[in-house]
Amino acid sequence: MTRTHLPGIIAMAAIVVASNILVQFLFGQWLTWGAFTYPLAFLVTDVMNRVYGVQAARKVVAAGFVVGVICSLIGTQIMLQGDGYTYPAVTLRIAIGSGLAFLTAQMMDIAVFDRLREGKWWRAPLASTLVGSSLDTALFFTIAFSASMTWLEPGNDVSWAGETLPLLGMGPMVPLWVSLAVADWLVKLSLAILALVPFRIIVGALIPRTT
Repeated sequence: MTRTHLPGIIAMAAIVVASNILVQFLFGQWLTWGAFTYPLAFLVTDVMNRVYGVQAARKVVAAGFVVGVICSLIGTQIMLQGDGYTYPAVTLRIAIGSGLAFLTAQMMDIAVFDRLREGKWWRAPLASTLVGSSLDTALFFTIAFSASMTWLEPGNDVSWAGETLPLLGMGPMVPLWVSLAVADWLVKLSLAILALVPFRIIVGALIPRTT
């Protein structure tokens, strides 16, 4: 690890911590505030990949993963009160889903970016973020809330997430967690496009310093 990697590691850690806090606060009916901060992790990974290479990006992701695990462990020890019973702020399923989704999606992002790095400047960050974000959403929501994954934590009642409702309030009937996943995915896709602007600016500012 070098000093040049430190800003990326700090940025990734800050995003992970902020997202773990903001995911507890709702934004509308289908999203949490964490949905708007977490996708920035892909921006950090892609900048590090473009400027410093694959190994540097992997180190930053590893640091983010460790911070995420620590946040999850802390969350499992924080007990909340609601509906007459006590429950942890972070359940085992959410901790597993969050960690596995983050690590898998970020590593996929790095692999796709590296494969496309020689193309037009926008192709690698856009494609890698779209693929990584889609994988992240699918893994997290399936592990955390799907009825098929109940065996991970039988004592955790997530039946509320399986309530059948119109998709995003207006589509076909699906479990609630599917609507939450789709809303999260749409935000990530939108931010993947918007993030091309800061990606271009940051990379343009950093590359001259490394050549």
